[in-house]
Amino acid sequence: MDYYFGLSVMRVSGYRVLVFVYSLILLAGCKDLNKTGKSNLNIVQSIGEEVEVSQKKLDSLINNPPEGMVWISGGDFLQGAVPLDTTAMAHEKPQHKVTVNGFFMDITEVTNAQFAEFVEETGYVTVAEKEIDWEEMKSQLPQGTPKPHDSILKPGSLVFKKAKESVPNLYDFSQWWKWQIGANWRQPSGPNSDITGKDNHPVVQVTYQDALEYCKWAGKRLPTEAEWEYAARAKENNTIFFWGNDESKLSKKANTWEGEFPVINTLQDGYEKTAPVKSYLPNNLGLYDMAGNVWEMTSDFYDHNYYNKLVEKNIVTVNPNGPSKTYNPNNPYSTERVIKGGSFLCSDSYCASYRVSSRMGNANDSSAEHIGFRTVITIEMLLNRLR
Repeated sequence: MDYYFGLSVMRVSGYRVLVFVYSLILLAGCKDLNKTGKSNLNIVQSIGEEVEVSQKKLDSLINNPPEGMVWISGGDFLQGAVPLDTTAMAHEKPQHKVTVNGFFMDITEVTNAQFAEFVEETGYVTVAEKEIDWEEMKSQLPQGTPKPHDSILKPGSLVFKKAKESVPNLYDFSQWWKWQIGANWRQPSGPNSDITGKDNHPVVQVTYQDALEYCKWAGKRLPTEAEWEYAARAKENNTIFFWGNDESKLSKKANTWEGEFPVINTLQDGYEKTAPVKSYLPNNLGLYDMAGNVWEMTSDFYDHNYYNKLVEKNIVTVNPNGPSKTYNPNNPYSTERVIKGGSFLCSDSYCASYRVSSRMGNANDSSAEHIGFRTVITIEMLLNRLR
């Protein structure tokens, strides 16, 4: 069972300040898909009387998905860690039955090129690029929090740095994370980096707020945690990884850390940091990078005890949107959302979060070099465009 200390860059109302919150975040290294016509009928019923839609129209929409997306037929599945996963953490348990309606999902993470188009059309400025107002920030921090030095209170974000020698204490995240002034989506590793030639890499150094603005522009939304996991599991039922249970296939299936973390990456999978989207084979539903590369945001609040609360209700949860509020006892002052899928930093000796059930909380206003997102859209959303 692996643990690590999470570093949260607390951001409030669009402002940022580097606040080291040494919170013990539990990570685990990081039922059947019902693909019958019944799920399509559920869509028609869910639209109800507000929008008239024929089965023919519905089939046409499903068979002609928006560009870069694939239809995920709805159904039931067991969410959470499978019984044979010995590395699973407490917040991934227990398994519970969930039903989701069908939806379209991006086949890849949102790329630098796509995000650049959004920024060019809207003039949007990401959180990591904005100036900091300490007076605004401290109003939502624990009373008495000291003001960081002015040299730190400048726009920036978190970047990964290799350790020079073996790290006996993997609880101390500061050995591989660094606050980098000038790091943002255009310069993901800091001022001396750029995204030239990386149009097809996933965009990183964006916050939940930034992702919502992109979704608004694109006419889409972030997936719920249940939708994300359902889509990731695809046709592999009750398995640890999206491809099954054989971890020896990892280097051919995902961009992760192979070697001694955080010192040596053997690059067996071909990449040190982010990989271009579609660098590895997709899962059975045609979705790429549902393990590794970058953590992906969902719309759900993070609650460490959420799965236990669902099981206590003893019902099948239909289209769950997550808990009503965030709860992380190790980071009580931050509003967090669930991120899924793991990243290029996930190692079997450290977090193994390329497992399908892996989940972590990330602050709404925090960005990092290994976090991105993909979007979804529903039939209802598409039909509303035509109204």
